[in-house]
Amino acid sequence: MATTRIGLDRLPATARAAVEQHTDPLLTVVETAEGFNSEIAARVTSTTGTWHIKGLRTDHPRAWTQRREAAIAPFLTGLGPALHWRVETAGWDLLGFEALDGHHADYSPGSPDLPEVAALLRRLGETPCPGIELRRAEQRLERYAVHPDDLHFFAGRNLLHTDLNNTNVLVNDHAPQGHRARLVDWAWATRGAPWLDAGYWVIWLIASGHTPTSAEHQAAEIPAWHTAPAEGITAFAAANRNVWDEISTADPDPWTLRLATATAAWQEHRKVV
Repeated sequence: MATTRIGLDRLPATARAAVEQHTDPLLTVVETAEGFNSEIAARVTSTTGTWHIKGLRTDHPRAWTQRREAAIAPFLTGLGPALHWRVETAGWDLLGFEALDGHHADYSPGSPDLPEVAALLRRLGETPCPGIELRRAEQRLERYAVHPDDLHFFAGRNLLHTDLNNTNVLVNDHAPQGHRARLVDWAWATRGAPWLDAGYWVIWLIASGHTPTSAEHQAAEIPAWHTAPAEGITAFAAANRNVWDEISTADPDPWTLRLATATAAWQEHRKVV
């Protein structure tokens, strides 16, 4: 369920003042439409710089997402936006991130962004998982696995993003090739098997027009994908079909139904692999 978005101008005056201690008086505020976790999401500028601000009330049911993003940010050099400051005051938790330039990744077949996303996932696969509190993949999928024994396929020690929605991937065409893509929104960072993010990408690729075969071909560009046992991939596809069936039933929206259709197609494909 999406969090209700409010404008930065509705912050308490003391919270706004605390932000401007880091930014100086704001000159422009552009509210961001994408994303589901934050009440505040805006790109702001002042005479001293540009930031992307994310915020939630400290008593919000999803306040943990702010804490998770603040904790993981120092470990994401070259993968995600740098966290420049954090303000906790007047009942609000506000994060000031580096404002990334670029466009949302295009996952459609033949897109020039696909090699950049694959390079990004390869870099992520080489990044050590920090010793901070993270959810575990086998816990997150526990209710959705077709067989309890399937859960061991998902367990591991790798750092995972797990939300490969194309709007969470920004591609800067002016950056060096192979380093153009960055991942935002790390609230669902997880510890698990090294191939799972490639698997999550497969789902979004199918939802973007790929056949399951084509999507798995793209995933094969990530070395970790080749560590996955075939039965583990099949179990992952089945579990995610259950995830998206539940989400799309509770919140029948065009995009949730699209993901439910994609995961169903992948599971059916895995039955004949």
